[in-house]
Amino acid sequence: MTDYRLNARIPTVEEFCELRARNGLSPKTAEAAARGLPNSIHAVVIEHEGRAIGMGRVIGDGGTVYQITDIAVMAEHRGRGLGKRIVAALVDWLKANAPKSAYVSLIADGPAKDLYAQYGFKETAPESVGMAMWIV
Repeated sequence: MTDYRLNARIPTVEEFCELRARNGLSPKTAEAAARGLPNSIHAVVIEHEGRAIGMGRVIGDGGTVYQITDIAVMAEHRGRGLGKRIVAALVDWLKANAPKSAYVSLIADGPAKDLYAQYGFKETAPESVGMAMWIV
């Protein structure tokens, strides 16, 4: 997999919006991405032939709570362990940088929960249930 490079960097607004739109994640406006991306605590981007084909971010308050979010890999590059590389890089960074007692959460869509379980994530239901709302 030497033709794939994992870089510790925040995706550009264009990369972020394209990766979300092309990978089944809810679309975000360029305005929302431009506001939010600089507030990332940590992020990684996988590049192939100079183009972003995967990403993942850590967001939160930098001390008590963190969330892994925006995990995406272009369909034509799936099945090569790239999602695992992204999650492993984010988890490794959290273990090296987050303080003891920090709470790390994520929302797992469908079978992605099996990927995250490999890194120690557990379902929280029925003790707690994820909730969300959209600003429209």
